[in-house]
Amino acid sequence: MRRGRIPVLPTVTVVIAAAIMVALGFWQLGRLEEKEALIARYEAALESGEPQPFPADAGGVFDEADLFHPTALECTDVLNREAIAGRAANGAAGFAQIVRCETPRGTAEVKLGWSDRPDFPAYEGGAVRGLITPGGADGARVQADPPLAGLEPLARPDPAELPNNHLAYAGQWFFFAITALVIYALAVRRRWREVDRAARKR
Repeated sequence: MRRGRIPVLPTVTVVIAAAIMVALGFWQLGRLEEKEALIARYEAALESGEPQPFPADAGGVFDEADLFHPTALECTDVLNREAIAGRAANGAAGFAQIVRCETPRGTAEVKLGWSDRPDFPAYEGGAVRGLITPGGADGARVQADPPLAGLEPLARPDPAELPNNHLAYAGQWFFFAITALVIYALAVRRRWREVDRAARKR
């Protein structure tokens, strides 16, 4: 390879790879705009106080557009119970007590409230009012407000706390693209120098 000649196939491969990385970076920027719009919509839902049924249909399926809207349901039967890590409204760490309920519209998960112990309180079902929040096996659950079964209030859900790392991901893809091009350019330059040294020795 004479000095100044750029290897075609490796160069095309690196440029295509860098172009894909740049495209992924711009895709992440697009996802950033979508996520910001989604969070704004959820914040508007939280302020509107417009109730929505939960689950959204009789098959027990929820509609993502209903997140952060208030709702009401009737827990006709408690199917199972669990305690997960949760934070109280006053910021204290502890446990969120959760039940899966049978309802007239299908099954639904309900966060009954907060306690400082994992021991489950006595709860046999009944009327539930609260907020539709992300989480659970179904993708959404109801956080009871007011809390039930003598439990304390859980921290109020905040749409702004939803994961939104797309800007960081975009930066990573752009950085990878620049790094790949720089490393390849340095490799080609080093190869040229080796060819020059070999030519001078002849």
